[in-house]
Amino acid sequence: MNAAEKTQNLAFVQALASSITLVREYFPETTPTLTPWRDDPETRRWFEAETVDFAFHFPGWSPKMECRSLLVQLRIGNLQGEATPHLLGVLMRGMTFDGERWRLATVGDWAPTGRYLPQPAKTAQLHQICRDLFALFPYPSCSRNDL
Repeated sequence: MNAAEKTQNLAFVQALASSITLVREYFPETTPTLTPWRDDPETRRWFEAETVDFAFHFPGWSPKMECRSLLVQLRIGNLQGEATPHLLGVLMRGMTFDGERWRLATVGDWAPTGRYLPQPAKTAQLHQICRDLFALFPYPSCSRNDL
């Protein structure tokens, strides 16, 4: 789901804005978008209510990232009775006009997969972004040191 369509409450909007600021700290040259998906019947077929998607576009090709755009998908959960959502997982994809070049998911060892992978230093940055995103959407029983 496009992030622009997902405004649950003030706490969520603040966490989303902080997420965008966080990624821009690592990639200041990018332009963020809260609507990475088209609104057409084919795209709506793949609608996932529990995800929030936003993207960052590099000013041209990023050879260190092996992509032109970074698509970020947050899988959000909400405990019953809790006003603040929590982050269940992150999926990042390096994209070009041809489609996905690589992906990194916060499952298992968090290793990127795909034909064209970002450089190791950039992979380390992506890992840190994921850790920082988990801190923005904390699970009530989890502290930053648990990550």
